Amino acid sequence: MGPTASGKTALAMELADRFPVELVSVDSAQVFMDMNIGTAKPDAATLARYPHHLIDLITPEERYSAARFRDDALRVMGEITARGRVPLLVGGTMLYFKALREGLADLPEANPDLRAAIDAEAAEQGWPALHRELARLDPETAARLKPTDAQRIQRAVEVLRLTGRPLGEFFARQREQGLPYRSLTLALAPSNRAELHRRIALRFDQMLTEGLVEEVQELRRKYHLDAGLPSMRCVGYRQVWDMLEGRIPAPELRDRGIFSTRQFAKRQLTWLNNMKEVTVLDSLNATTPETARLTVEKFLAPVPI
Repeated sequence: MGPTASGKTALAMELADRFPVELVSVDSAQVFMDMNIGTAKPDAATLARYPHHLIDLITPEERYSAARFRDDALRVMGEITARGRVPLLVGGTMLYFKALREGLADLPEANPDLRAAIDAEAAEQGWPALHRELARLDPETAARLKPTDAQRIQRAVEVLRLTGRPLGEFFARQREQGLPYRSLTLALAPSNRAELHRRIALRFDQMLTEGLVEEVQELRRKYHLDAGLPSMRCVGYRQVWDMLEGRIPAPELRDRGIFSTRQFAKRQLTWLNNMKEVTVLDSLNATTPETARLTVEKFLAPVPI
């Protein structure tokens, strides 16, 4: 795992040359068919040599979720291990990694009518009054929340009224899910943020040269899309969409795209810094591939009985 432009795919392919692994994509943008340039999807020649599971799953008109990813990933991982091989998950969608490693709380979907009713109560009585209700029925959650934390109190009260069960029960079940595998987590993170920014700029320039704008134009012709779909909210695609709609002047597209990609990488690194049991490797160090190889070799060695 790691931020965009950190060299994850290149390292994964080096490891695939050395170990009996199969690559599984952990990328919320590469699940979309016909979105190739802006997602930095491996080209046909690369995929022929290094097949990737979980890419090109749905059209850009459809939606994908962390829950569906977890189900798909566990299914594919089971198939890979049944062949006597090892799943190697590679990508930068940190939410997907978190869902796979820690499970997901099976919370009910938001209920707009109930939320409106809760908001009306809060407007009349104040959020501390709803916090007191929460303290009576779900003291564990209430203890974690300030009496003025409107958003979280609203959700906790909503779940209580919809299910009759406290939030803690859902999260306890999530913790029970876990990952049914012994795992090693490697992360590529740059020691020099300026160099990462340079790579991001080079990659975005390459995408423009390869035809990112034309790719989005073709997607708009081929599918029924709108700016609110997850596919068109992906970094790069969103900026091109806005340019085609006249909301961004064409000369500003490059700078807007690079800036948004840098912000995206920053969010990925924040996720990474909050993850536990991760071996972090400097993506800019020339010895990193060898360090990764030795680490994986040790991990895959037979466990002493």
